Amino acid sequence: MMQPVGPIAFGAIEAARTRIADAAIRSPLIRLDAPRLPTEVWVKLECLQPIGSFKIRGAANAMALADAELLARGVYTGSAGNMAQGVAFAARRLGVPCRVVVPETAPRTKLDAIARLGATAAPLPFDEWWGVLRDHGHPAEEGHFVHPVSDPAVIAGNGTIGLEIVEELPEVGAVVVPYGGGGLSCGIAAALRELAPGVPVFAAEVETAAPFAASLEAERPVEVEYRPSFVDGIGASSMLREMWPLASSLLAGSLVVSIEEVCRAIRLLAGTAHVVAEGAGSAGVAAALGGVPGATGGPVVAVVSGGNIDPHVFQAIMEGRSP
Repeated sequence: MMQPVGPIAFGAIEAARTRIADAAIRSPLIRLDAPRLPTEVWVKLECLQPIGSFKIRGAANAMALADAELLARGVYTGSAGNMAQGVAFAARRLGVPCRVVVPETAPRTKLDAIARLGATAAPLPFDEWWGVLRDHGHPAEEGHFVHPVSDPAVIAGNGTIGLEIVEELPEVGAVVVPYGGGGLSCGIAAALRELAPGVPVFAAEVETAAPFAASLEAERPVEVEYRPSFVDGIGASSMLREMWPLASSLLAGSLVVSIEEVCRAIRLLAGTAHVVAEGAGSAGVAAALGGVPGATGGPVVAVVSGGNIDPHVFQAIMEGRSP
């Protein structure tokens, strides 16, 4: 069993911001202008990053801190698509080869993006792919492994989003973050713990795979039923056990949304904010639309974590269908 991930120092997040400044943009934070919202909702548009996802932040920070001799042998990660692009983007800038272990269910849009960035995709059945994340590597792969979730450097890079939220919206009342493995939500929560300690940070999970919510209820990591869906960037049959102490101590809870609620959020973002978001990236917005318990009275910020959605899936959703 992997050692639990320890607390993320605020200084590490601040240092990461300087380190990744030439890779990641300061993403827009805009108010969502839509009728009948339960509260004032703002959206942090990480879908507008150069790779269409927040993953560029953690990948750039982890790669910048990696040992040069190890990187010379190449780099690889395990990803459904967005971390793959983040690591591939950083590897191309550094001139090192990159391989990505992907689940066989990874959408064509993300596989094409991996290829465009010069990386090689290695598909595996979902359970075997999840084992790469669980075991921190794959015996058939060589080179430096960048874990997409529980690498402290990755979490610190993700935490730079929290710095930007508080700086731009000091009155924030709560933050809702899509939960895949916990690296994004815990990074943001670590930043807010220092800058706005009374502001809760919630995970957003989809009902087809919500292991963090089940684990919180059981007060320990548990397995759940996993049902594949177009929301491919979050969800698994279990949470990473090494993330349990950090996530359970930093996050205020998990807000579980339905597939239809995610579709509604995608349509709302496209129709009112003119933003294209993927399923996982829209989960936080879907949760915010349902109301966030425990908000401190200020506006709710929903992190739109990515925008790499298959065009055919997006078309179906915009036509009112659930893929």
